[in-house]
Amino acid sequence: MTVLDWIIIAAYLLLSLLIGLYYRNRAGKSTSEFFLGGRNLPWFVAGISMVATTFAADTPLAVNEIVYKNGISGNWLWWCSLMGGMLTTFFFARLWRRSGVMTEVEFIELRYSGKPAAVLRGFRAVYLGGFMNTIILAWVNLAMVTVLMVYFRMDKMEALLYVGGCMLLTSVYSSISGLWGVAITDMVQFIIAMTGCIVLAVIVVNSPEVGGIEGMKAKLPPSTFNFLPSLQEVPGALSLSLGAFLAFLGVQWWASWYPGAEPGGGGYIAQRMMSAKNEKHAIGATLFFQVAHYCLRPWPWILVGLCTLILYPDLEGAAQGEAYVRAMHDFLPPGLQGLLLVAFLAAYMSTISTQLNWGTSYLVNDLYRRFLKRDAEFPNAEKAEKHYVSVSRVATLLLMLLALGVTPFLGSIKAAWEFIFQAGAGLGMALILRWWWWRMNAWSEIAGTIAPFVSLAVCSFLLEPHWAAHDPAFLDWWKLNHISYLATVGFTVAVILITTYVTKPEPEEKLSSFYNKVRPGGAWGVFRLRAGVKKDNARTFLLICCWLSAIVFTYALLFCTGKIILHEWREAAACGAVTLAALGVLWFSVVRTRVLED
Repeated sequence: MTVLDWIIIAAYLLLSLLIGLYYRNRAGKSTSEFFLGGRNLPWFVAGISMVATTFAADTPLAVNEIVYKNGISGNWLWWCSLMGGMLTTFFFARLWRRSGVMTEVEFIELRYSGKPAAVLRGFRAVYLGGFMNTIILAWVNLAMVTVLMVYFRMDKMEALLYVGGCMLLTSVYSSISGLWGVAITDMVQFIIAMTGCIVLAVIVVNSPEVGGIEGMKAKLPPSTFNFLPSLQEVPGALSLSLGAFLAFLGVQWWASWYPGAEPGGGGYIAQRMMSAKNEKHAIGATLFFQVAHYCLRPWPWILVGLCTLILYPDLEGAAQGEAYVRAMHDFLPPGLQGLLLVAFLAAYMSTISTQLNWGTSYLVNDLYRRFLKRDAEFPNAEKAEKHYVSVSRVATLLLMLLALGVTPFLGSIKAAWEFIFQAGAGLGMALILRWWWWRMNAWSEIAGTIAPFVSLAVCSFLLEPHWAAHDPAFLDWWKLNHISYLATVGFTVAVILITTYVTKPEPEEKLSSFYNKVRPGGAWGVFRLRAGVKKDNARTFLLICCWLSAIVFTYALLFCTGKIILHEWREAAACGAVTLAALGVLWFSVVRTRVLED
């Protein structure tokens, strides 16, 4: 690190703070401005902000580890979520914007009624905004700590002090600027982060040790470059059993709740949709996010991951992901080292700022404002709004301190991922059906929230220890085929449906009010008739065409880009033809459906 590197880092940090100060007055007007940017974000600002938020300091390391272990095809562990993301784009983005709520948790009392809805709203405000959000913030902190430890050879506590300073700066500009400031800094941070990753990929791939694309292909097994997983054992590529294939590609995208990939939309993704100028901008933002998330971002990380197989062979465990940082340290000249560290800081700060703003929105709007200090206690709306904005700024700082305190005690990022993934297995069914089926009620969602923990406890503390002692081979088969995950999904879905049928439906007045405001599709029967809305099967068919063609388009564009990078021109041409055909179908379906006009 030279003086030039430190100047680049200091300039970036100063720029982030100045953006926050610029939006200070606007954020202070109301909670709608603070948490939703006044519902006036253009599609490209909201969309880039989504992409930036899902690009954290841990993301390149995670992709590097995936590629190191399982080649390019290993990325299907997260590529499979595209199907759920596109479902949100065409079926739910418009509904989130139309709902008029401030948070996903507030939606609960728009859809459900009575004490069960109030309890569910309060619980999820604490569970998601407090508990889960703290875990997410802590693992993002831990990833940045890992980067500093590997790059600067620091010990953990020293790295944690630096990360704490960055988090403090992030929480300051987040608490000052509100969502507008967060979204604009997200745009700047995303450009910096992607530029740094592309520069690193170009330098490492063309290093003498790798020898360019052709040299890389000559030095690695051909199976490493497979784009699709295999159902048989293939060294260097992702080999899935049938059970694992069903879990990842057939079930995960609709069944699992996971931050940033909630079935039906949710969390900060829903926040960005609700902050868009109108329904058209909400759909545009979400569509841009899906395409950029899967097509634009991953290839620089994948290329570096492939190179680390050549540069640092025989790594094990977490070191496989940390090899990304080693490549930064070993191959970047002065100036570019500062740029790459700024790229990691940008990725880190964009995620932290969004998580702080989003988590605070739950704690203030859905806990403090709903249950502790209500609007009626203030003489007028203006004083109420100023009070809640002040509380939001304080809560942002307190949430930062809580996450920073938890970070040293978090064992590993992988353990946190697995816990959150298992804790939401099957809940996705409830999050989709609450839009599409009038019969769903608050008890359905409460049961769907609790059921995964019951199944997880039975599998982890009763079944697996028993099989480990009496039949280790069966336990290996159980884990290889992801039977515990599939069992949890099946159990949770069954609990949701049974609870729905044995409990009373929501009052008709509540259901009519919800339908008249949001106009969801699906099974709403008599409520649709009362509203004078005819069932439009042709529109539903065209929306399905939008969904399927957008999935094909995105995957084809992802593969086409990869084939061009790898100089596989025939395959690139074939993927390009599929990309254009899918785009044509998508455009035709969008125009006929008028999904971007209504």
